[in-house]
Amino acid sequence: MSEITLGRYIFERLHQLKIDTIFGLPGDFNLSLLDKIYEIEGMRWAGNANELNAGYAADGYARVKGISAVVSTFGVGELSLTNAIAGSFAEHCAVLNIVGLPSVNAQAKQLLLHHTLGNGDFTVFHRMFKNISQTSAFIADINTAPQEIDRCIRDAYIYQRPVYVGLPSNLVDLLVPSSLLETPIELSLKPNDPEAQEEVIETVEKLIKEAHNPIILVDACASRHNCKREVAKLVDITQFPVFTTPMGKSGINESHPRFGGVYVGSLSRPDVKAFVENADLVLSIGALLSDFNTGSFSYGYKTKNVVEFHSDYTKIRQATFPGVQMKEALNKLLETVENAVGPNYIPAPVPQQKLINSPAAPDALLTQEYLWTKVSSWFKEGDIIITETGTSAFGIVQSRFPNNTIGISQVLWGSIGYTVGATCGAAMAAQEIDPSKRVVLFVGDGSLQLTVQEISTLCKWECNNTYLYVLNNDGYTIERLIHGQNAGYNDIQPWNNLQLLPLFNAKDYECIRVATVGELNELFANPAFAVPDKIRMIEVMLARMDAPANLVAQAKLSERTNAQM
Repeated sequence: MSEITLGRYIFERLHQLKIDTIFGLPGDFNLSLLDKIYEIEGMRWAGNANELNAGYAADGYARVKGISAVVSTFGVGELSLTNAIAGSFAEHCAVLNIVGLPSVNAQAKQLLLHHTLGNGDFTVFHRMFKNISQTSAFIADINTAPQEIDRCIRDAYIYQRPVYVGLPSNLVDLLVPSSLLETPIELSLKPNDPEAQEEVIETVEKLIKEAHNPIILVDACASRHNCKREVAKLVDITQFPVFTTPMGKSGINESHPRFGGVYVGSLSRPDVKAFVENADLVLSIGALLSDFNTGSFSYGYKTKNVVEFHSDYTKIRQATFPGVQMKEALNKLLETVENAVGPNYIPAPVPQQKLINSPAAPDALLTQEYLWTKVSSWFKEGDIIITETGTSAFGIVQSRFPNNTIGISQVLWGSIGYTVGATCGAAMAAQEIDPSKRVVLFVGDGSLQLTVQEISTLCKWECNNTYLYVLNNDGYTIERLIHGQNAGYNDIQPWNNLQLLPLFNAKDYECIRVATVGELNELFANPAFAVPDKIRMIEVMLARMDAPANLVAQAKLSERTNAQM
């Protein structure tokens, strides 16, 4: 074919990047566009339950494969996506947000169409998305449309942020040269300024040479911006102790002998807190220093020797180097850092995590403390582990991830219900990579009720690699801890959660309820349970106010912050 439709062009570009699942919902302004998905062998239309869930799913897929795409329709569809897209923007996830628009002629004539505000303004929703998008294209000219699409895909991937592409319904069937597909989209980073980078490397190496107690602290953007390999090499070469933040969990192999644990400011384990805060040099990689990620900003470094490597700049003490991107800077540092580690540095033993504090009787009721330490023994290499905002996101800090784990949470944006949609996206991505890769969700009974419909999509696509742990603690425990322990607004209508898989017409499934230590131990010891051959829901019964200790402490800090004038 010498020419292809513009609609097919955009999906062929995504297919070149191994993006083979497209999320979203149909609407009359995108139907012709959706036809083009079925023209590409190996590409599928997820067909989500609603746009919000589709956005969450696209976010989860992007965290596994590096970029994703979601399609909605003008106005009513795209506005339902805003919460999900804002979360992807905040947490650095590359989502191509494709919106089917009314035709160019309809826009020019300012027709009083459905899904509009009735004022002839067809750009109002595009303007809303500009605040939560890295870039955008409101396409009106078929001649420049392929270049605009390529630009948006590139920016999404490079900056790991959502981009907005508006496609008028009359343009998607117009033809463009297929030869344009022969030139791959340029996805390499712009080179750092050589002089600025040289100054960064020289200064960092000087600080390393003088350090007695240096540490490496890994945060979320190390994973989002594809720097996990660089982090691992830096630890191996220097033998510096390495810690993660809650959002950075899975950014380093936690079985590495130099891994010391998770640092959350004042909410850290005492030995971790003391070790990190007594460092005389902190190499921070990919930091996103939000309140829940830092124990309400309670970092207590005793040194000013802090180096921050970010995706688009580097900061050393009070000096900022705009444009010195961490990917290239870290690779440059790795070339010579071995020679920079001075005689002052003698590797000291790092804190060791004790996974089970004490044995519990088989008939003892389950607690968060026991669950989050015991589950570490059941995790296996390659798992994708997803934890909902609330008790799960805080409890997972106590667990240990195996190597090559992908950890997904939304600690910064913190939209409850996010993880059910994200699990759908992650599970479909895992199917494309390796069907034996397990996807493990931990979600509270309250959060589940916001986005439960996406379990239907998991069932539709037979995502039998999925484990859905529903922590039933009778409502919004995280909110009860912050304020209103017995308030009615923190209650939920109880559901028969184990009826959800048959309700959504799952084919191969298993439903299990555990309430005691013995039941959980027996489940984790069962080899058949560890095999991802069916979709499983495990309802974990917990006391209403039982919560991880660090969440209890964080809730007190949050309540105090909320009450401040």
